[in-house]
Amino acid sequence: MTEEVASRRLAMATALFGAAVLSFAPLLYQYSDTSPVTGAFFRMLYAVPILAVLAYRVKSEDKRSSKTRAIAFAAGLLLALDFVGYHSAIDYVGTGISTLIGNSQVIIVTLVSWWLLGERPNRSILLALPLVMIGLALISGIWDDEPYGADPFKGVVASIFAAIFYSSFLLVYRYSNREMAPSSSLQFDATLGAATGLLIVGLMPLGTIGIEQIDFVISWPGHAWLLLLAISCQVTGWLAITHALPRLPGAHTSFAVLTQPVLTIVWGTIILGEDPSLQQSAGMALILASIISVTIFGEAKANSGSEVGVQGER
Repeated sequence: MTEEVASRRLAMATALFGAAVLSFAPLLYQYSDTSPVTGAFFRMLYAVPILAVLAYRVKSEDKRSSKTRAIAFAAGLLLALDFVGYHSAIDYVGTGISTLIGNSQVIIVTLVSWWLLGERPNRSILLALPLVMIGLALISGIWDDEPYGADPFKGVVASIFAAIFYSSFLLVYRYSNREMAPSSSLQFDATLGAATGLLIVGLMPLGTIGIEQIDFVISWPGHAWLLLLAISCQVTGWLAITHALPRLPGAHTSFAVLTQPVLTIVWGTIILGEDPSLQQSAGMALILASIISVTIFGEAKANSGSEVGVQGER
């Protein structure tokens, strides 16, 4: 076995480990029994000091300018809005459906890149768009007598909101890493930005649109689940993904990315007993097929003629 092959296998194992860890994030949030903003805020808050220590240890390797770090912080502000939508969607329609719709960001990123950067998507991406729209309609329960979830329609709306802001986060986050900073440094800046954004949102009176303020007096079991969420997912899982993906070829990256939403659906069914209706299951299958198609076969051709793959990880 050559050193290159061994290095690639290690990177793949790291990516799969990170994706598997991240797949438990919605479940840990559910177990915390907190509101969407409260759960997201403490997830970020508990991760900040850990990431600060890790970033300090590689400070000499971080050559980014203050402007570039500010861009990473701004990416975190977008991530804050993503989590408001994502956690709200989990409450409305469950972990599996909300995570699956959220991961449709691979399509949104491609369309935005087409609009802003002139990166023309190929046929695989264009064919996936109507499938996603049909899947979203089926999941929303508008034609279903007994759809799964407290409010499937609101869950779909919140998931789409999350996907839009997650796509925005990914675009800005990738742009902020043009200088290839250490993973922990980049993650610290973005997480600090997310914690700040969630604190601002969580202190605003937004109850009329269904967003509760941060509860600073939650029970210890709730704090324990959120601490585990921060350490396992926001620190360990994200650092593993951030470290591994740039070291993998496109096909391997695509497989690793798809592992997370698939596992989340499995855990939601087995552990939480989520039971989507037949129509909702059909909608999930359509969206999953679209994500697989775009992630593996989707390419955007830039104006210069170079091709850009479509990837992402929640």
